[in-house]
Formats: sequence, C-alpha cells, structure tokens
Amino acid sequence: MIAELVAEIGPLWHERHQAVLTARPRRRAGGAGAKHKLVFVDRLLATLVHLRHGATHDVLACWFGVDRSTITRAIREVRPLLAERGCTVAPGQRLRTLAEVIDYLGADGHIGIIDGTEVRVRRPAAGRKDREKYISGKNKQNAVKSMVLTDADGRLMFCSPAEPASVADITHARKLGLVKLLADGPALEILADAGYQGLGAQTSGRVVTPPHRKFKKNPPEWYGEMHERQRKAHSSRRIRVEHGIGHMKNWRSLARHHGRREHMSDIIQAVAGLLSHQQTATMSSCTRT
Repeated sequence: MIAELVAEIGPLWHERHQAVLTARPRRRAGGAGAKHKLVFVDRLLATLVHLRHGATHDVLACWFGVDRSTITRAIREVRPLLAERGCTVAPGQRLRTLAEVIDYLGADGHIGIIDGTEVRVRRPAAGRKDREKYISGKNKQNAVKSMVLTDADGRLMFCSPAEPASVADITHARKLGLVKLLADGPALEILADAGYQGLGAQTSGRVVTPPHRKFKKNPPEWYGEMHERQRKAHSSRRIRVEHGIGHMKNWRSLARHHGRREHMSDIIQAVAGLLSHQQTATMSSCTRT
C-alpha cells in the first residue's frame, strides 16, 4: 500500500511544491539553496504514523533526524492529499462525493447505512462568538461531527467534512444535500438511527429509521413486544456502520482529544480513505482465495 500511495500522491505533492516555488519571485537560480533532508517517502511515512498512532511531531522529528518544524510542514502538505483521495470501492475506483456514492449504491442495488460520529477538540477561546456551537448536545463536550456512510458490509464509502458538534444529525444530512440526492437519484434504501427520523417522509421512504412508538401511555400488551422486535431487527441491520466507525476510531488521531479544529476535516477524511482502501484490498484477496 505504501508503494501505491507514493506512486499516486508523490507526483501531486511535487507539482504543488513546484507551484509554490514558481509563484514567488526568485532571488537565486533554480536548483540553488538547501536540499530537502526529508524526502517525500519519509514525509508520507511520518504522516501515516502520526495519523495511525498519534506520534507527536517532536517524536517524529527525532526518528527522522530533522527539525520539528520540518515534520509539521510535511504533515500539513501530505494530509490534504490523503483527504482528497476519496473512499475506495473497487481496485482503481474511488468515490469522492456524496452524489457519487448515491449513484454507485443505486446502480448496483446496494443498501447504504449512515450515522454521525464525533471527535473531541479544544474548546474555543473565551469571548469568541462561535464558542458554544462546538458543544455536543449528546456528549456535553467540545467536538466536531462528521457523517459516515457505509454499505451493508460496513465498508466505508463516504465521510463528510467536519461540522461543529452542536448541529443535529438530521440537519447535517440536509446540509450535505442527502434529501435532494435521494429525491432526484436512483431508488435505494438508506438505513439510519433515530437521529434521522423525518428524512423518510422527505425522501419517499428511502431513508429507513427505527419504528415510532405509537402508544406512549397504556399500550396494548402485544404492542411492547412487537415494537421491541421491530426495533432490534432494524438495529441488527444498521449495526455495520458502527463497526465501520469503530475501525476509524482505532486510529489514534481520531480516538484522542484533538487541539486543532481546523484540521479535523482533513484528518477524518484521510483516515476514511486509507481505511476504505485497506478494506477493499482485504475483500479482494478473500475473493481470490
């Protein structure tokens, strides 16, 4: 996988690096000045280790024998390239937008599962107008939220940019354009939890949420057991998305408190893309054997 990433991202990194150099006036001839102590392969490895294991920039600087600022700059350059790769669904095929995922699922008759996930971040400084919008109503912590979409097997297919955690799951889905995409796109089934109740009516039943409890007081004897059986049946179908999110949270960069809110979108999308590539490669090897 490392070789594939080097072959894919290396030219993009080199192109962007040269664009930065040519965009500013030169005082010396091309090729003059100090050479990189950290080649691109090492920059990529440092970024992957940082995402997977949460190694600090100081530790990585000691490992690679460079200054801390060099590691910081390398990760800042490579991480967006990883985030732009999208999620792998087949060898050589990636999905980068929610519209592409909906079309892919609808064309093959697959079932999609959506859910929101939160990652803790540093609290904004006192006096900022947007300080309260990062507080999660569910966890009562400062966090950012992202919507994850998997297939019926739990394979990651889409991970949205991060939003402040105060936004409701259903509101986040609407902002991403899910309602319009399902209304205008192919017929398919999207499973969701109770946080998305209301989308079913707006998408002609294409978003399926847990059944409502019709009798809140004095229900018939038979109703409680039936409702619980229906709720568990729905939960057993959508549990795969929880497994997909769990695999993402195994990456240390998403499992710990993170200080930089502005970087979380790149981190979440980079991890989702790398993990989906690994899942697809594993499924392909199992199919061949």
